[in-house]
Amino acid sequence: MSVVSPIESRANLGIGLVLIAQLVLLVLDVSAKWLSVEGMSTGEIVFMRYGMHLILLVLLFLPVSGKELFVSNNWKLELLRGACLLITTGLNFLAMRYLPLTVTAAIQFTSPLLICALSGPLLGETVGWRRWLAIAVGFVGILVIVRPGTEAFQPAALLSLGCAFFLALFSILTRKLAGVDSAQTQQFYAGATPVILLLPIAFTDWTWPSMPISWVAFFIMGAAGLGGHFLNSVAHRFASPATLAPFSYLSLIYLSIASWLIFDQPPDEWFVLGVAIIVASGLYIWLRERQLSKRVTALETDR
Repeated sequence: MSVVSPIESRANLGIGLVLIAQLVLLVLDVSAKWLSVEGMSTGEIVFMRYGMHLILLVLLFLPVSGKELFVSNNWKLELLRGACLLITTGLNFLAMRYLPLTVTAAIQFTSPLLICALSGPLLGETVGWRRWLAIAVGFVGILVIVRPGTEAFQPAALLSLGCAFFLALFSILTRKLAGVDSAQTQQFYAGATPVILLLPIAFTDWTWPSMPISWVAFFIMGAAGLGGHFLNSVAHRFASPATLAPFSYLSLIYLSIASWLIFDQPPDEWFVLGVAIIVASGLYIWLRERQLSKRVTALETDR
């Protein structure tokens, strides 16, 4: 039986890990967008992303963990989580083919609302009205960015909305597996499940990269995905999805800069306004968590 670290209540550490994970995952999104623009099929990009993820994971952790890397205390939940991740990634990469990175990311960030709605029945966690209000304000920021009736509501936007739903399920399942399986085991199943499910169709429309930079993107996706999701798995051991979700909004800033510099799709004034609203809601959540943490610490000290 593998040694699994228990869940701890350390919200600030969890938030910090999520912020780092978002920077790492930026490399993944940019690489996938680049390969989509080049004309590679979505199935091939997703398969390569998880194929490299799986190879790197085994090379790095098998010598240390041995067969315990493959042993899950809840393999059914791991497979379900892996399937949700596959659907999330596939919908996201396909949407990137038609929409700017900023738009696809903004629509995906409706997932915190879904996470809050699902945290109660699936995790038994209480989300206070102040946190609900802050996340609702963040959702208003998303509406400012996507502006209903504009390009964000092209048919491709529905792909991002579907991505948001499965992203919420993935986050909930990650929390349920925190303290059950190690982060390494979680990442093994997160990589192996998509590879197995895609294997029958992965090579039906295979195209090799045509430029040196595309080869870099082709191989770096797996490393970025592995690193980002590993950090995310560890973060969920220290804080709940409802606490962590608002801080994922900050990746919109990273993506807007990358979209501008790499794909010549700069953010407009509505995006800047929306991001300001979203960041403000995330900072409020952080301040609220600090207040609650100090109260708990004070009560424990008085005992």
